[in-house]
Amino acid sequence: MAFLRRFLPFSDGTPSHDHLGDILAGAEAEAFQRCFVAWVASLTGVPSGVIAVDGKTLRRSKGAKAAVHMVSAFAARQRLALGQVKVADKANEIVAIPKLLAMLAIEGAIVTIDAMGCQRDIAQQILDQKADYVLALKGNQGTLREDVELFANEQKANDFKDTTVSRDKTVDGDHARIETRTVTVIHDVAWLQERHEWPGLKGVVMVESAREMRDKVERETRFYITSLTLPASQMGSIVRDHWAVENSLHWVMDMVFRDDECRVRTDHAPANFTTIKHIALNLIRRAKSKDSLRLRRKVAAWDDEFLASLIAA
Repeated sequence: MAFLRRFLPFSDGTPSHDHLGDILAGAEAEAFQRCFVAWVASLTGVPSGVIAVDGKTLRRSKGAKAAVHMVSAFAARQRLALGQVKVADKANEIVAIPKLLAMLAIEGAIVTIDAMGCQRDIAQQILDQKADYVLALKGNQGTLREDVELFANEQKANDFKDTTVSRDKTVDGDHARIETRTVTVIHDVAWLQERHEWPGLKGVVMVESAREMRDKVERETRFYITSLTLPASQMGSIVRDHWAVENSLHWVMDMVFRDDECRVRTDHAPANFTTIKHIALNLIRRAKSKDSLRLRRKVAAWDDEFLASLIAA
């Protein structure tokens, strides 16, 4: 209590454990999320570079109802959570993503979303908010995916002589694995627009990866559509930046904050508690320390002065 009174009087004491639970359960989650978005914006301004949007299920939040699913936006360059929205019961990410984007200032940024978010309305909303998009293309856009894959394979077999492309190749190696990625951007997409009239479509990206691991090779080809006109050397980096939401947000929430072990499940509490954990992650990440995130979190629990420096930063 003495620590908390550095910031507020708390003349009647601080809430008990049960009272905090009631507050978290009763506070309207969307309003709290808007407060979070405004707070992050006050720290960072309009984020530059990639804003990766992706969903995560809070596995142990399942009670009488289905487990809570949250869609989050993550600034890959700044490595900060920008906002999150709970997916409503019996809904999916297609409904939640527009709500999340509407809360964010994304002008000039590049929004990357997996195949679930590859929807015309979402692409148009991103453009209306003066941003660009890179959207993963899979079977949920059946004829569009089929047309892109057929054209790309035909042109590849013909060494791309009949279209305008840029290409880039990178090789990475770690942990006894060598991964080769070949990025091809097809810049001539007028034929595709005639057939599908996709909002703002300027290019198709094909990423071919080969992972060599001891005695086997795994190959994968992924397709993306984009409103950008950048060359393959830049598009490859943008596609890879999307995975920051998995590696620097979802993975950290599981491994540092033990997200999948959290049993908070009453009313708005799971969504609100996720927002609080994102606040904590952003504060810890902004700390001027060379320690790991896990150690910074522990030091914050042990050292009131360090904790106060995080809150005041």
